[in-house]
Amino acid sequence: LHGTEFIDSYVFNKAEYIRFNSTVGRYVGYTELGLKNAEAWNKGPQLGQEQGELERFCKHNADLH
Repeated sequence: LHGTEFIDSYVFNKAEYIRFNSTVGRYVGYTELGLKNAEAWNKGPQLGQEQGELERFCKHNADLH
């Protein structure tokens, strides 16, 4: 489905510190800890898992909504 976007945000104490956005295709950090995690997660297996969620979950369920 064109225009489908998957966003996975990580929030601690009401502040978003890291986010995966399928349009960007990688993690982006918003705090000091988030920047460090984004750098590590973009090099590890987490990135591939997140990239697969758009296909596995979003596109599969889009017609249901």
